[in-house]
Formats: sequence, C-alpha cells, structure tokens
Amino acid sequence: MSEYILETQNLNKEFHGFAAVSDVNLRVERGSIHALIGPNGAGKTTFFNLLTKFLTPTSGKILFSGTDITHDKPAQIARRGIIRSFQISAVFPQLTLLENVRIGLQRRTGLSLHFWRSDKCLDRLNAAAMNLLEQVDLAGFAGEYTVNLPYGRKRALEIATTLAMEPELMLLDEPTQGMGHEDVDRVTQLIKKVSAGRTVLMVEHNMKVVSSIADKITVLARGAVLAEGNYQQVSGDPAVMEAYMGTKAGKLAGSVG
Repeated sequence: MSEYILETQNLNKEFHGFAAVSDVNLRVERGSIHALIGPNGAGKTTFFNLLTKFLTPTSGKILFSGTDITHDKPAQIARRGIIRSFQISAVFPQLTLLENVRIGLQRRTGLSLHFWRSDKCLDRLNAAAMNLLEQVDLAGFAGEYTVNLPYGRKRALEIATTLAMEPELMLLDEPTQGMGHEDVDRVTQLIKKVSAGRTVLMVEHNMKVVSSIADKITVLARGAVLAEGNYQQVSGDPAVMEAYMGTKAGKLAGSVG
C-alpha cells in the first residue's frame, strides 16, 4: 500500500484562459493532517472541487491509494471513501442530532432509498449514532433539534455525520470559519481527536489552528504551489510572507485571509 493516500500530478484547471489551479503536484501521506493554505484567490476551493469532481481538471491526474480517479463522478469519489465538508455547515436543522447522524449511517445499510418503510427500521442505527456523537462530545444533545445548536456545535455535528460515512480521507473546507475563540479551540481539538487512524486534508485560514495540528502544510498562491513543509518552514518563508502580506520581513502568524 502506498504511503500516499492522495496524489495530484501536474493538476491544472483553466477558466477561459485563466489558470485557477496551475501544475499542482500534491502528496498527502496516509494517516496525516495536511493543511492547504494561501491568500484569497489562491485556488484552494477550486482545488477541493477538482478532488471531489465538482469540477473537471483541464489536465493532470488525481490518484487515490494509487488508483487514477481523475475521471470518476462525485458519487464514485464518495464511495471510494473521500468525504468532504463545506465552508457552510451542511446539517438538517429540523432534525435532531441523532437523526442527522443516522442519515450518514444509512449509506452503508442499503436503507437510503427505502422511503416506504417506517423510520422505526432505522432504530438499529441508534447505538452507532450515539457512539459517533460521543466522539465529538455531543452525546448529551442527541435529542436536541439541530436548529437550536450554536454554530460551533453544528460544525462538530457535521464532523460526526462525515465520520458516519466511514471516510478514508476527510476533506475539511474551512472547519473553523466564523467561530469565536472558544469554538475554534474546541473544533481544533476535535479534528485532532477524530484524525486518529484517518487522513485529513483541510483548507484553513486560521494559522493558530494550522500550527497546532497540521503535520504538513502546502501553500498555494495564484493557483500554484508556493511552498511546502511544516509550520516552522512555511511560516518563515519570505515568498509566503510576501504573498500574504506584501512584505519580506516578519513571520506569518494569526488568522490570515
């Protein structure tokens, strides 16, 4: 088995001649937390959209566990175990937390399309759903309607529903966006906790989050890889600081745009 769970080879995406992603070669090590950072417009979200096939590459390859998935459809990507969360929390507000997680668990039961059955047939998923809620410290809120949750706990619930789909690779898009300090710290520790035995590729602006949990960081600028390494290496790179702040002095820190 390859040590790299995900690889991109000379990946490109052009829109009417504009290169949004330019010749990106990325390797994500199995079992690691890999952060993708860069200033606004760097191509991070476009890159995620290419990985999950919301967009088709102009050229290049995407390999997952050594298999070429460049031409897979989004549903095939999900079935392979690549599961993505989005910048905006994607949970069902009028369902309870338990019901939200059960929806994620349904995928592997074959019950997802059996709309004519009573929802009582899903009760057998309750124990597994509670286990996942416990993993993200939400077991005490299992019967609460999601609409009543504060934002940070909704993001934690989204991580639980992502885990319910048994991802080999979790793609987290701005997991701490819009949070206060307390929620940022909670979700940061949660990501570290649930990453055990899994691989995480995350887009994140908050450098405190990145510095505390990322094993490796790739910096994008104008669609291309600008730098790569651990936090100490990239935070002190003059090219990275210039891309973010227009300066060749100082050190990258805090939350950046």
